[in-house]
Amino acid sequence: MDELNESTIKLIKETLDKIRPFIQRDGGDVVFDSYEDGVVYVEVLGACVGCGLIENTLYDGVETILMEEVPGIIAVRLKEDKEKMKAELQKIKKENEKNQDK
Repeated sequence: MDELNESTIKLIKETLDKIRPFIQRDGGDVVFDSYEDGVVYVEVLGACVGCGLIENTLYDGVETILMEEVPGIIAVRLKEDKEKMKAELQKIKKENEKNQDK
């Protein structure tokens, strides 16, 4: 990991630490998972899991604040979205390999 990425991740974590008390007040939590190509992946815990308002909290709150505080952030997504996308890409690759073998 390069120095710029390390400093960006440090700033992301510090900013999440500032946001966290407001989310914890409602029984939830948000933790850093990873940072790739301008996208911050987070995991939600506690009352946030399955909450109908998580998208509002994530996009109107967490994403907006991170984009204001951390240069280079273009989006915030849930960790599970990243995992779903990776699984979907693997599925597509396997299908393509099968089609090429025919």
